[in-house]
Amino acid sequence: MLTNKKGMEMVQVAILIALAIAIGLIFRTEITEFVNNTFKDLNS
Repeated sequence: MLTNKKGMEMVQVAILIALAIAIGLIFRTEITEFVNNTFKDLNS
């Protein structure tokens, strides 16, 4: 077999990064509201 484990690991890392970015874009408004509310609560 001529499989390259390093290459497969890079593909897995790239897929995980792409998923993290996609989830971040989908839930962007919810994340922003959560962070803003958290800082507002900390400051008051």
